[in-house]
Amino acid sequence: MHPVDWEKVFYPGTPLLEIFVRGTVVYLSLIVLLRVILKRQSSTMSVTDLLVVVLIADAAQNAMADDYRSLPDGILLVAIILSWSFAIDWLGFHCKVIQRLLVPPPLPLIEDGRLNWRHMRQELVTKEELLVQLREQGVDGIHKVKLACMESDGRISVVARDGQEPEGNHPAPEKKVV
Repeated sequence: MHPVDWEKVFYPGTPLLEIFVRGTVVYLSLIVLLRVILKRQSSTMSVTDLLVVVLIADAAQNAMADDYRSLPDGILLVAIILSWSFAIDWLGFHCKVIQRLLVPPPLPLIEDGRLNWRHMRQELVTKEELLVQLREQGVDGIHKVKLACMESDGRISVVARDGQEPEGNHPAPEKKVV
């Protein structure tokens, strides 16, 4: 058995300011890259949720696997990631400019039964992919669509031309207040 080097476990091996700067730069860079590049690919969870999960897992793994040499190094990095996540959500809630950067407005792909080829090219959505999305929401043709938009989380929302909601868009039933 090897004796435990308690100083190595509890004394930060990396300057705390360096951990703060590295965590901040990586987090903010990844938010920008994921927002620009992976809009469609991350539709099951928000980009920031995905980013936080991945970074926390990596930071925690490094702290547990001794890559950082001390627990405070890894714990500080996890705290920095969570703090930035909260700060960006808070700023987006309180500042419209930040909100527009974090959550872009819906991008129309179909308007009144017509494909918007420019927006489809911009989001790299083929006609076949769009038709699949329409069928999954109970609409069997482009001509039956009043509006189909690429939402900020990568999902495609559809409003049927006849005014009825497609199958995938039904809202939850309203509760009546007695």
